[in-house]
Amino acid sequence: MSEKYDAILIGAGMSGLAAGIRLAQYDKRVLILEKHYLWGGLNSFYKRRGRIFDVGLHALTNFAPKGRRGVPLTKLLRQLRIRHSDLQLGEQNYSEIAFPTERLRFSNEFELFESEIARAFPDQVDGFAKLTEAIFAYDSFTPPDPDLLARGELAKFITEPLLVEMLMLPMCYYGSAIPGDIAWYQFAILFKSFYDEGFARPEGGIRPLLDLLVKRYKSLGGELRMKSGVAEILQQGAGSLRSAAGVRLENGEEIFADQVLSSAGFGPTMEMCGAELGARVTDEDRGQLSFNETVIVTDKTPMDFGNYGAAITFFNDSDTFDYRCPAPGGLGIDPRSGVICSPNNYAATEPLTEGWMRFTALASASHWGDLAQADATEYATQKQRAAEAFLDSASRFAPDPRPFEIDRDLFTPNTIRRFCGHPKGAVYGAPKKRLDGATELPGLFLMGTDQGLLGVVGAMLSGISMANRHCLQPTA
Repeated sequence: MSEKYDAILIGAGMSGLAAGIRLAQYDKRVLILEKHYLWGGLNSFYKRRGRIFDVGLHALTNFAPKGRRGVPLTKLLRQLRIRHSDLQLGEQNYSEIAFPTERLRFSNEFELFESEIARAFPDQVDGFAKLTEAIFAYDSFTPPDPDLLARGELAKFITEPLLVEMLMLPMCYYGSAIPGDIAWYQFAILFKSFYDEGFARPEGGIRPLLDLLVKRYKSLGGELRMKSGVAEILQQGAGSLRSAAGVRLENGEEIFADQVLSSAGFGPTMEMCGAELGARVTDEDRGQLSFNETVIVTDKTPMDFGNYGAAITFFNDSDTFDYRCPAPGGLGIDPRSGVICSPNNYAATEPLTEGWMRFTALASASHWGDLAQADATEYATQKQRAAEAFLDSASRFAPDPRPFEIDRDLFTPNTIRRFCGHPKGAVYGAPKKRLDGATELPGLFLMGTDQGLLGVVGAMLSGISMANRHCLQPTA
């Protein structure tokens, strides 16, 4: 029998690394298993043609300056015993929500967004103030009503339909697994993380932050094994006494532990538990909302070729925002709305010498999955065709980088599925979240996407909170 660990963590993404650090700080024997050759999960990096491309990172939300109390980033750093300066965060210039008839800017100072609401929607100032008060009074991390949806709640405060759509757009793109809406508690989390805290970017992109976390984890004695996919979650006992006992890897090796924490999502995790528990997984448990992304590298910065200073532009081409997975066929994406991001437009001690712009569109996972299986050549051709159509749409709201393009890379839901194990490439997991991380199998817990917290900081806090709750609390 192999040696036994206190905890096995499935996935070396943000939640897994943070949970590993937290447990290793308390001298727990911890093993993180990652099926791929790079850590980071949905927030990783890769190298193409001599350049490092970030995956997923548009911004680190929940920015807070050193010393600000009571906010997620400060809590995170205290729990992991990491210094604020170690993150090397550069704040955004500003970001914006862009519709055909109106734009709203926001920055890391809440007063800018308030003034923009007053300028564009003067008759909504009182309602927005009441909305803000309600959000800040709401316990979004232990919500009493996790199934409550945001559109209905916004209607209690905001009477202007366009403002409702503009408020919904960035929240859905940065956190919703629900077509057409977002859970109210998640809206509240994101509202505070966007407008009261703000956006920043680690100097050098996501890789230095990941390297910092891995180094911290290993320095505490944590073990990390790459290319070690989990095929099965082992169990011991029977009936009501059954519990998780470890894992069997894809190579057949069995590793035992008192507890298993998984960042693979509820559906894939339960399917690792065998036919009985796997059969209870529904299609909804796998989620469906996914994205295509196009990254353009240019020979000039966006400010130089287009006077473009926004860190992020959330755009929509009509007064009504339709957030859902596009039907299979056609382009395989929805070009009507999306996200434009430029890493150049964050403060940096060493500014980027090349221009970078990222374009994110809602995508049909089944369209791209079927196409890749049927015809690899046509798949590559259609990726470029979809990217061109989306760039045509996005260039109405930000400068077109194509005349200055020197490199390009693209990915579809297939990439997310392959590297993160999420069925259908679902970025935000299943619509139903399990806030306490519990599963039907004692000793097995969820962290990350399907536990319900959002963004880079949220994912790390998810891992920390699950480690604290399920692995560090004294047992009765």
